[in-house]
Amino acid sequence: MADKFILKVKASCQAVLDYAKHHSYKGYGKHDALNSAFLKRTAFQQKWLRLLYIQSIMRCPINIRPLLGVKVYRNPKGIALLVRSYFNLYQTFPKPEYRQEALSLLQWLIENSVKGYSGACWGYFWDWQDLGFFAPFGSPNCVVTTFVGQALLDGYENTKESKFLKIAGSAVNFILHDLKVLCEDKKMKCISYVPDESITMKVMDVSALAAAFLARVAFFTGEKELLEESCRLMNYVMDKQTNYGAWFYTEPPSSSPVKHDNYHTGFILDTILDYEKATGDNRFRENYKRGLQFYQEKLFLSNGAPKWMSDKVFPLDIHGAGTGIGTFSRASVFEEKHYLAQALKIAGWAIENMQAKNGAFYYQKRVWHTKRFTLMRWCNAWMAHGLSTLVKIYHNNQE
Repeated sequence: MADKFILKVKASCQAVLDYAKHHSYKGYGKHDALNSAFLKRTAFQQKWLRLLYIQSIMRCPINIRPLLGVKVYRNPKGIALLVRSYFNLYQTFPKPEYRQEALSLLQWLIENSVKGYSGACWGYFWDWQDLGFFAPFGSPNCVVTTFVGQALLDGYENTKESKFLKIAGSAVNFILHDLKVLCEDKKMKCISYVPDESITMKVMDVSALAAAFLARVAFFTGEKELLEESCRLMNYVMDKQTNYGAWFYTEPPSSSPVKHDNYHTGFILDTILDYEKATGDNRFRENYKRGLQFYQEKLFLSNGAPKWMSDKVFPLDIHGAGTGIGTFSRASVFEEKHYLAQALKIAGWAIENMQAKNGAFYYQKRVWHTKRFTLMRWCNAWMAHGLSTLVKIYHNNQE
């Protein structure tokens, strides 16, 4: 049964990649409301008006972005996920077109890095107002930079072209020299989401993503200093894990706009595996297993649907499905049948309930309706990445 279903998973992954390519990998984003000239102008540079516009467009049951003049665009984080998706498929089915698409998109990322910082870096192509900071259009941040950095390292692994490792190494300089250190001692370190000296918000997955990226760069370059930085960043995040295995979005928890949400939990779990693989250091294995148990039991329904948070079911968001498919596929290194079955269950739910005939994935399923529109990075890039990871790992396990 699983052998037959994996063919459906591969076909689904190919369909969403074909959709993305047909649209030149451009689309709308979850938080891109201020790409409307009208909304940007009438926000009057006020934090709460910006938040009101962003949240209103994000929560609207239909996609009104075209009516407001919001343009489609390529999202560097989404492009990085698509690069990794193509390389996943190339490693499993070595078709030249997979490699060609991945390299073409990597070149676009290189050409669209943000200038004026200590190293290569990337951000979102919208004005982004968060509770804890404001990031102007195109300004870089740690999360997008680490996702692009990982895609560059995939490029290096698959081609052995030194330029990809060199640019990834440059991105390390941005992380170490441009981001604010929010707290630090000999054993632990926490860094900011964006390069803003006024920021105080400690976001858990930021330091975890940075730790995993630095560790992987160090694996290729042999830089001991990067390993030390990586370890301190990971120590901080693991220190903040609750006794029941979860992480709050921020530290302290009282400053968190959410409790234990789905996809950020998956991010942290993936970084622990990335860190362990790059360093050989398995000190965080128990943190990983406790976190994975919480993730499976509290953040997914029995049919594989992704809950929004541990204490809130709806909306069932496709990003959670894409992340979960990849996270549980990778977890199968420990208990192959159990976690691979979970990844297949989530994939089955997503394909059956959320994929349109044109290959794109819908945004969210709510109690009384489904948001039947798509966002290129949030929906399609994440599902392509999750499905391609499942296909690659499933085939690797059969060999």
